[in-house]
Amino acid sequence: MNEFLHIQTRTEGMVAIIELNRPHVLNALNRPMVTEIVHAIEAYDRNDDVRVIVLTGKGRAFAAGADIDEMANDDPITLDLLNQFAEWDRLALIKKPMIAAVHGFALGGGFELALCCDLLFASETAEFGFPEVNIGVMPGAGGTQRLTKLIGKTKALEWLWTGERMSAKTAYDLGIVNRLIAPELLMEETMTFAEKLAKQPPLSVRFIKEAVHKAVDYSLYEGMQFERKNFYLLFASADQKEGMQAFIEKRKPKFQGK
Repeated sequence: MNEFLHIQTRTEGMVAIIELNRPHVLNALNRPMVTEIVHAIEAYDRNDDVRVIVLTGKGRAFAAGADIDEMANDDPITLDLLNQFAEWDRLALIKKPMIAAVHGFALGGGFELALCCDLLFASETAEFGFPEVNIGVMPGAGGTQRLTKLIGKTKALEWLWTGERMSAKTAYDLGIVNRLIAPELLMEETMTFAEKLAKQPPLSVRFIKEAVHKAVDYSLYEGMQFERKNFYLLFASADQKEGMQAFIEKRKPKFQGK
């Protein structure tokens, strides 16, 4: 997939890498760029040769926020008719694991994009934040919701109200970041993990992701019913037969995602 203007894409084995490619503006997210990101992720989600998607940024930042020049003169009717956040909503429908590899700044829309991923690996020097309040607005692509679900109401309000930046260490301590990595090793270690994850049975990985996401919003009883349904469904897969037979025969399984 090389038809994009604002991102670059490639695959390494069973891992797809999407790089935000507006380094001259610290990968500020404009609307065409978001469209390209969503289209690329959806295409990889449908590609049977890809099992994990990694999202990162070229240059000195992951993404330093939205393109303010693009929206400065918008009005409520224009924004409602444009319905730009509908594209962001599609990221919640992606079935395959998504990993954000964050260096430099992940601010505003950049932070929201990172939070759309399932896992977040960060350089030790990365910085996160929602500075929208400082220009008289607020997050609009899920920032208030995803951050609150991750760190709780009072902590989320503190960061959203002040617009201050949080260090990667603080984000790690709050449970936002999965792993802190030396800057020079960020992509290497992210890819090592992605390649390991890509060897796991794809249907199990997919159904586990579905069940965990339901746990965020469902009651315990409803979540357990959903988990049980997915557990039963996996017994219709060839990978379940292969995995259990390999265990019995004391050999490594060969999972095909079927």
